[in-house]
Amino acid sequence: MVHIIVVTHGEFGAYLVEAAEEIVGLQGSGVRCVSISARLSVGDVEAHLRSAAAELRAEQPDASLLILVDIPGGTPCNIAMRILKDDPNVRVVCGVNLYMLVTAFSQRAQLSLEELAERVISAGQRAIVDMKTVFAAMRN
Repeated sequence: MVHIIVVTHGEFGAYLVEAAEEIVGLQGSGVRCVSISARLSVGDVEAHLRSAAAELRAEQPDASLLILVDIPGGTPCNIAMRILKDDPNVRVVCGVNLYMLVTAFSQRAQLSLEELAERVISAGQRAIVDMKTVFAAMRN
């Protein structure tokens, strides 16, 4: 089982998790959210992220960890990279969207960390569509 932490600016990640669980079902264990706020220092956010990772490790010490963040180069990404460099069983994927999270939740029990990260990236890319183009192609 791959554990998942969603790290975003504001409560965006918590709302994504809530929506994804409405689609694929409650995840129970193995999922955490960390929210970035201007009221928190970078050190505080890093402590929250490390604490979430430690809680997940306590649940299942041998599980891998997929950290999904909102934007590359943002504070969530930069802090997640500190965790990544310390642990070979961690992947960080940027640009989290609802389709990525639905994919991650529905496949995290069956896939390895590397397979899940690639599947999530692919799903995220497929979810970005100009519907006018799709509609025009359907009409032809």
